[in-house]
Amino acid sequence: MALQWPILIGLVAGLIAKLLTSGFGPGGLLLRVGVGVAGALFATYLGDTIGMYRAGESGGVLGAALGAGVLLVIYQLLLATLRR
Repeated sequence: MALQWPILIGLVAGLIAKLLTSGFGPGGLLLRVGVGVAGALFATYLGDTIGMYRAGESGGVLGAALGAGVLLVIYQLLLATLRR
């Protein structure tokens, strides 16, 4: 039950990233959604591990959204670097 929020937030973050960067890079919809979900799961795990919050709390949802966004930005930067 605790993993449903990070997955949902990651899905939404991935979809938004795909809409905002539709013409950039080889990544398709599934790749962007996967990166968003991975970032959200990582942020949730990290926040729970260091004791910032417990999974399912409101801070957990915000942390998941932040983690997904950070991982998606890193992904875009890596793509831009590899294209040079």
